[in-house]
Amino acid sequence: MNSNVVGLDLAKNIFHLFSLDADGKPIKKKLKRPALLAYIANLPVSLIGMEACGGSHYWAREFKKLGHEVVLLNARYVKAFVIGNKNDFNDAEGIFTAAQQPNKRVVSVKNLEQQDMQMVHRLRQSTVKERTAMVNQIRGFLSEWGIVLDQGVNKVRKQLPDILEDAENGLSVISRGLFAKQYEKLKELDKTITDYDTQIGQLCQQNTLSKRFLSVPGIGPLTATMVASDIGDGKGYAKGRDYAASLGIVPKQHSSGDKQVLLGISKRGNGYLRTLLIHGARAVLKNCQDKTDSLSRWLQGLIERRGFNKAAVALANKNARILWAMASQNKDYETATAEAA
Repeated sequence: MNSNVVGLDLAKNIFHLFSLDADGKPIKKKLKRPALLAYIANLPVSLIGMEACGGSHYWAREFKKLGHEVVLLNARYVKAFVIGNKNDFNDAEGIFTAAQQPNKRVVSVKNLEQQDMQMVHRLRQSTVKERTAMVNQIRGFLSEWGIVLDQGVNKVRKQLPDILEDAENGLSVISRGLFAKQYEKLKELDKTITDYDTQIGQLCQQNTLSKRFLSVPGIGPLTATMVASDIGDGKGYAKGRDYAASLGIVPKQHSSGDKQVLLGISKRGNGYLRTLLIHGARAVLKNCQDKTDSLSRWLQGLIERRGFNKAAVALANKNARILWAMASQNKDYETATAEAA
């Protein structure tokens, strides 16, 4: 490890830095945004620790260009090392301490391509949430007129035009016009989501890693691009189980002494990616009953012993390990599967 260590608390405009000089005395600096890069450029080659937060990947790339070693730390992990009251210099000192631990929880620095893929996913995700909220609002308003629609976007999309055309359902002129505007907005949101799906499909084909991920059962363009943007080269994790644990699809423990207690999955880390992996696993499970390949036979036995939902999580866990092996060791699906078994 680099002997010169710097803890940097990031912000939008004012940054706080903590380090030690040769005599072990604390060095505390408060730097404005325009001065930060110049100050870091004049430091000897250092290990710079930062919390993974907004802007951290940009600064990590810039500091690496200057020859420094950079570690991005999980914010929850850093919290345990902050001593005293909450302030920016104490946060920087906590980061300084956490960056030197042998078992530190790090986040891989993302390149621009990875950030592009994540941005498309986040925009799509927010649009889907907006559409869901609007559909629920439409159903709620219609219930005030005694019109009850079934749950689901497809149900509303299909039934709302008929309701607007029905002159005998008791809707007022104003409400009918407002519902018509909502229906037009729903179609616009559908188109926006479709455009994002198309863009994600194109990004998946352009990225070598995500394109290879498509060979894994239960992995489509959405999951492939999201994993590629999240895992990078996979070097941030020592083994496949560590990557699965970072996504919260391993059992949570509450053990003491010789008594080992395993609970449900921990649900830590990236919930969106965990959801994609589990939904993909569900799709595989729904179509495995009449198949005779080794994966399908394993899943059939697992469903019989543990039930459908636990089998879906087990396959999601297995796929996470396989994807890590494919990324970190440049292996194809068949080789990675044999090692994950």
